[in-house]
Amino acid sequence: MSKFWERFFYLFAYITQGSSYLSPRAYAILHRMHHAYTDTEKDPHSPKYFSNLFVMMWHTKNVYSAILSNKIKPEQQFLKNVPDWPAFDKIASSGISKILWAFAYATFYIAYASSPWLFLLLPLTITMGPLHGAIINWFAHKYGYVNFKQKNTSKNLMPVDVFMMGEGYHNDHHQYPSNANFGVRWFEIDPVYYIILLFSKIHIVTLTPHNTSA
Repeated sequence: MSKFWERFFYLFAYITQGSSYLSPRAYAILHRMHHAYTDTEKDPHSPKYFSNLFVMMWHTKNVYSAILSNKIKPEQQFLKNVPDWPAFDKIASSGISKILWAFAYATFYIAYASSPWLFLLLPLTITMGPLHGAIINWFAHKYGYVNFKQKNTSKNLMPVDVFMMGEGYHNDHHQYPSNANFGVRWFEIDPVYYIILLFSKIHIVTLTPHNTSA
C-alpha cells in the first residue's frame, strides 16, 4: 500500500486497538519469526516450550518489547516491506497511552453499563489484544483439526470461524502463510479476505497472485 494508506492504518490500528495497540512493524517481525521458527526454541510463542499459557504470553511480550525498542536486531529476511513509523509508535506504545485508554474504557462502563456484572468484562476490554493472541498462539497449536500435515502443531480451531474472523484457520495459514485467504475448504469462510479484496478493487492495497491463491 502507499505511504498514505500505511499511515492511515497505523492510526486506525491505534484507535481500534486502544490499550492493546501493537506496532505494525514490531508485530510483523514477531509474526514472521513465528512462521520461520514454528515450534522451535526460537519461536516467540510455541506452547511446546512453555509450561502454561501465561508463561508463553509473558515471553511473547518480552520478545515483542525487545523488537519494539530495537534491543533485538531482526534478521534481514523479516524486514522486507515492513511498515515503520517510529515517532508514532513511541507515543502509541507508551504507558501513558495505555493508562489513558484504560481510563476511557472505565469511564464508558461507568456511563453505560446496565449491570454491575458487566464490569467483569472491563479487564477483558483492556487486554483484548493479548487475549486474542493467547487464543491463537496457544489454543490453535493445541486443539482443532488439521487440513495439512506439517512439521508443526498448527491446527484449525473451528470449521466455521465466527469468533476470530478467519484467523482460527491457523493450520491453513501455516500451509499458505502469504495467502490473504485463510480458508481453504468450502465451509472455511474468511470474512477478512473479502474486505482485503474490496481494498484491492478500490486500490488501497495491491495483491500479487500468491496472495490470492487458495
